[in-house]
Amino acid sequence: MGFTGWPAEALEFYEGLQADNSKSYWTEHKATYDNKVHAPMVALLAELEPEFGAGKIFRPYRDVRFSADKSPYKTAIAATLEKGGYIQLSADGLMAGRGMYMMAPDQLARYREAVASDRTGNELVRIIEAAAKEKIRVTGHDQLKTVPRGYPREHPRADLLRNKGLVAWQDWTPAAWLGTRRAKDRLVKFLHASEPVADWLRANVGESSA
Repeated sequence: MGFTGWPAEALEFYEGLQADNSKSYWTEHKATYDNKVHAPMVALLAELEPEFGAGKIFRPYRDVRFSADKSPYKTAIAATLEKGGYIQLSADGLMAGRGMYMMAPDQLARYREAVASDRTGNELVRIIEAAAKEKIRVTGHDQLKTVPRGYPREHPRADLLRNKGLVAWQDWTPAAWLGTRRAKDRLVKFLHASEPVADWLRANVGESSA
């Protein structure tokens, strides 16, 4: 069966899980998760695979061993795409991301060098500005308080230098389209529009050698 969107029951499932993150709630509503949340994600990833590579769905269970919050279940379903991309559905709606969420030390060094360079740094600024016109935010998930050592505080791209990663993000609040194939259309549009960010990272940062 092809992807036809996520029904209202999917969002209602996560609204309930946020209110009662317990094994009893999970067990009672497991069929809803399987049929209304997980199954549509499987169908979506199958349709995206020819262009964006195989998808991998994250486990719904939280690792609470080192967390103060012992709630056992994640309040969103999320998946990654082999060729780059992140998809998430929660009670808040649909979200997509693409980039390098957290860079290894060698990647971070190359990223900073590329941002500091006028040629590649200004190229990144233009990419970010173009993405903003498509309502895509390009940000770092975490930032240093000041520019890293060795770079001038007054550098014209100081904010980018402070990033510890670089990710393109877009999110959509729930509406009727989420229960249709238009949900896939929005994700595909985002993945295409964020390709310049991924290309810049591949060209200037690359994989970690660690």
